Amino acid sequence: MDLDYKKCPDSSKKESWKTVLLLAYQSLGVVYGDLGISPLYVYKSTFAEDIQHSETNEEIFGVLSFVFWTLTLVPLFKYVFVVLRADDNGEGGTFALYSLICRHVKVSLLPNRQVADEALSTYKLEHPPETKNSSKVKGYLEKSKFLHTALLILVLLGTCMVIGDGLLTPAISVFSAVSGLELSMSKQHHEYAVIPITCFILACLFALQHYGTHRVGFFFAPIVLMWLLCISALGIYNIIYWNPNVYQALSPYYMFKFLKKTRRSGWMSLGGILLCITGSEAMFADLGHFSYTAIQIAFTFLVYPALILAYMGQAAYLSQHHENRYHIGFYVSVPVFSSCLSRLSVMTVMLVTTCLTSLVIILCWHKPPIVALSFLLFFGSIELLYFSASLTKFREGAWLPILLALFLMTIMFVWHYATIKKYEFDLHNKVSLEWLLALGPSLGIARVPGIGLVFTDLTSGIPANFSRFVTNLPAFHRILVFVCVKSVPVPYVPPAERYLVGRVGPAAHRSYRCIVRYGYRDVHQDVNSFEAELVDRLADFIRYNWYRTHGTNSCTEDDASQSNESSSECRLAVIGTVSFSGHPAYEIEESVHPESVSIGFSTVESMGDVIEMEPVGVVQKRVRFAISNESETDAKSEVDLQMQEELEDLIAAQEAGTAFILGHSHVRAKHGSSLLKRLAINFGYNFLRRNCRGADVALKVPPVSLLEVGMVYVV
Repeated sequence: MDLDYKKCPDSSKKESWKTVLLLAYQSLGVVYGDLGISPLYVYKSTFAEDIQHSETNEEIFGVLSFVFWTLTLVPLFKYVFVVLRADDNGEGGTFALYSLICRHVKVSLLPNRQVADEALSTYKLEHPPETKNSSKVKGYLEKSKFLHTALLILVLLGTCMVIGDGLLTPAISVFSAVSGLELSMSKQHHEYAVIPITCFILACLFALQHYGTHRVGFFFAPIVLMWLLCISALGIYNIIYWNPNVYQALSPYYMFKFLKKTRRSGWMSLGGILLCITGSEAMFADLGHFSYTAIQIAFTFLVYPALILAYMGQAAYLSQHHENRYHIGFYVSVPVFSSCLSRLSVMTVMLVTTCLTSLVIILCWHKPPIVALSFLLFFGSIELLYFSASLTKFREGAWLPILLALFLMTIMFVWHYATIKKYEFDLHNKVSLEWLLALGPSLGIARVPGIGLVFTDLTSGIPANFSRFVTNLPAFHRILVFVCVKSVPVPYVPPAERYLVGRVGPAAHRSYRCIVRYGYRDVHQDVNSFEAELVDRLADFIRYNWYRTHGTNSCTEDDASQSNESSSECRLAVIGTVSFSGHPAYEIEESVHPESVSIGFSTVESMGDVIEMEPVGVVQKRVRFAISNESETDAKSEVDLQMQEELEDLIAAQEAGTAFILGHSHVRAKHGSSLLKRLAINFGYNFLRRNCRGADVALKVPPVSLLEVGMVYVV
């Protein structure tokens, strides 16, 4: 349900209380479905073990005490008051934590990080005073390649467990709810009714998802709200009518008494108690759809008290009905097997979140290591206790989500590993800029009309697939653009900051580099025509570049010597969505620091912002253009003929046609590689690549304009 996510949230604007309350109401229908129905099966699953009830009600009170403190410590204290604050520009989830860590510490395995990325408005960093110990941890992490890989595997494990749990939880939740129908029908009718009704409800739920979170939230919010109010009222009734003294079970003393009396059976029953927090991770994972304040209000003031009252009411009822211990106050029977499926998934995701949040505390928030360690040990020990209890259910169904998660994690890791190896191959086999500039009639190479868009993963240098293209077809287009579609560790990249444009060689060569940046929550198909959008940005860059240099060549050897990029590579500039027209005046601010360049782009048509990105170690410049109201004729008279000629060449090339030059890659493991690597690369990765959408589909490349260059990667 991701069709109407937030676009580049502006944290500077405070949400009104009306908006917050509306989001809190909507979150009921999306976030709290699993948590809300947990009273249906927690007591049933807990007392499924061989636990005998006594007249002192120590067993029932012990379970209630466990439920109360588990709900209080994990969803309320851990998630609502700590983890939800570790958001990434309003986004939550395992990958958001990893993205946040990657921005503060260089732990990403893909070596395509650029200084220009840090100027994105969504690339905001926490800036409390960095402690000496946190800087030591940061340095240790950045130096260890093993820890980089271990962190990635941990993130993939958590992500895959969420996927596995997401596949199973809807079926478990709906089936558990529908199972209550057996109270009013015979066993024969129950067998033929519950499963078809469950399937019908699930089909309706998935059919509604394409309408987006906004509509689904409004549709289910009143249902969940009514359910929470009903279980609260039922809980209050049971407490008053059956056992008003049930509040005594809120003391943690009953937890120790329960474990002391039940011993191994009590420890095994913890696997049923942990089901009371099933769905807690959704508060953090769905944070991007709502807001921190909305989720905090909904859980703290409605969901949490409703659940506590419901569990207390069930305990009060059970305390007076020892002979009917399988009657849990809602339904006579809820299948235990179904709940076993999600127990390990739930605790694994929570453990991963705890580990990553402890890293955020020390690396991003710059808190003392003792704070992060205390958070890890306190909540980690609680979750490990439940995790150990859930392992006893491995043979009863817990193996399914584990196997599914391992399968998905293997696919993701193989894809990521091969992607890194391909990038390193391209990096080591790129050709020099001098080779490109030397191509010409003397070597039998012709420049043909049109625009050639050469797609590459490199952010600098001339890719090997272009040299292969020229070798097989001794000609290339009059306008040549090296395009890199790149992912950056932020959820969203504002459209005004998406294009990073620069020259490749002198202006007369008509070669450019364009880096198109996307966040991990951005949709790549955000423009109707990538070709038209790119040409507009190139035209803006040509105007900007001419005004900045006053007609001189901006590409100098000095620029390249101070960077790690290929020789004679030019500085890049962020080109926004505001087109230039007329004669712009400009001013340059020399003392802008990298972290302060993350500015907002004006929405007024008469104003445009451009950020010039220089190589590492060079001061960045912010250039602001104010477009004057002079007539078009007067403006043309002042425009340099060289710039006008370059723009005319660009327009003529666009009219002649655009060719999209993509690499058709085949990856092969080098000789002497292990059997596992050969299987993963030669078969696994190539199978995935053949069956995944390529850049041509994501960018809506017309098939008639597509040119593929065969490349064999030996990694």
